Amino acid sequence: MTDGHEAVPDLLAAWAFGALDPAEAETVSAHLAGCESCAAEAARLKETVRLLDGSPLTAPTRSPDGVLSLALRTRTPLAHVAEHAAPYAAAVAGLKALLPELAGRWTTPVVHDWDAHATVAHLLAADEHLAGRLGVDARVPPSHIEEGAHWEDAWNRRSADVIAHEHGRTPEETVADWAAQAGQLLGTPEARDAELAARAVTLMGMRLPVTDHFLVRGFETWIHTDDLGRALGLAVPLPPPEHLQRLVRLAVRVLGLALGPTAPPVLFSVTGGEEWVLGSADEPVQAELSLDPYDFCLLVGGRYAPQAVPRGTTGDAAAVRNVLERAASLAWL
Repeated sequence: MTDGHEAVPDLLAAWAFGALDPAEAETVSAHLAGCESCAAEAARLKETVRLLDGSPLTAPTRSPDGVLSLALRTRTPLAHVAEHAAPYAAAVAGLKALLPELAGRWTTPVVHDWDAHATVAHLLAADEHLAGRLGVDARVPPSHIEEGAHWEDAWNRRSADVIAHEHGRTPEETVADWAAQAGQLLGTPEARDAELAARAVTLMGMRLPVTDHFLVRGFETWIHTDDLGRALGLAVPLPPPEHLQRLVRLAVRVLGLALGPTAPPVLFSVTGGEEWVLGSADEPVQAELSLDPYDFCLLVGGRYAPQAVPRGTTGDAAAVRNVLERAASLAWL
């Protein structure tokens, strides 16, 4: 390659991730020493990579859409976590890569009645439940919740209290506490050892192994990162295929439990993936339902109305509607 300006910008993203061969890296470095515009772009890219790697957050800088997409698509989970915690680790890295785009835009409406600041505060509250079970101290003063309150009421009250508390602080302080708590959660023994994480605990009304609760945390973190991206007009890539598959499988298991053994049986499949019979195992299948895995996750996450989600169906429309409505009813995000 030449050291001309035209050739360098296309190589900067790979340079920031250390993916160039030595000769190309040397040429880019020599060019940056004498080109102010490329040097500024390179600094922005390096900052995005630093955030992706989980370094402490400082004043964010804005990255071009293409750089954000590359950063999110190449995000990698922390090397020391076990497979069950990898989707959460990758989702945390993905949100960190998006955070620089929020500079000066923290009051942007996102979802429900939350702005961007409140959305991150909600994640601080949501992660707190699993973190507390694993010995991580809460970073927000406790809420006054009546003993015996339904889990959903307690969940919503805690989220509202944390959001109110964080709105009295700066977004940077909220982000710092969210990132620190996520780091502590990923540093627990249960994040590194599947055997330790095999014990079941009850959170959000579901008694599941800790391994599955880590998947839930990954699912919610990705959903809210997607919410933020949509609010900013930025496309947030899907989780890596192996992570998306794990999230879909967990959602299908929870949906199967919610439907119970007497629901009209429906053969459910995700595009290009597996298929399951949901409902009664004692009757012939009454309908078939196929969803894109991304759309299925958005449905379970409450981002699609049952009647609006794109789908392929055959057979009993009422049986299909029952599955879609029950899937949407699982949303707590």
